[in-house]
Amino acid sequence: MKVFKSILIFVFILGLLGCEEEPKIADTVSTFYFIRHAEKDRSDSENIDPELTQKGLGRAMHWAEILDEVPIDAIYSTDYERTQMTAAPMAVKKNLTVQIYDPRLIDIEQFKAENLNKKVFIVGHSNSTPEFVNKMIGQDKYGLIDDHQNGSLFIVEIINGIATDMRLNFNCNCPD
Repeated sequence: MKVFKSILIFVFILGLLGCEEEPKIADTVSTFYFIRHAEKDRSDSENIDPELTQKGLGRAMHWAEILDEVPIDAIYSTDYERTQMTAAPMAVKKNLTVQIYDPRLIDIEQFKAENLNKKVFIVGHSNSTPEFVNKMIGQDKYGLIDDHQNGSLFIVEIINGIATDMRLNFNCNCPD
């Protein structure tokens, strides 16, 4: 009787295991890494297009190091000195040309289609970065980034059209 029960349990477990669905392999996976530009020079309050400070240059290099192992396929930046300077170390490291985008004119569906199955690095601003992320995920989840916060990394992954997101914060021990 014990042998019969053991065989019955064994057959039952095999049946359960056999009923598991085969894991579905993703048809499309696109990953987007969004950051705000690094620390900008605030010495001239009239300058609307300042460059980065020394600390900002250090942070820009730090971003390239953080994502060193990620095979980036494309890099986007707004048309400002501080964003382009933030993107530059990544562009050099990955041997890519920085593509300029205007966050006010971006067509999200076209952007997603053009970057399907790619890993993309995007540099923006305290307002445009969270807005861009929100558009990519189809939710109003992220608010403006504090003006002195330059260490946030937003990651949006779109698998078969379904977006997931996360926000990470990095400190930089960059020289001032």
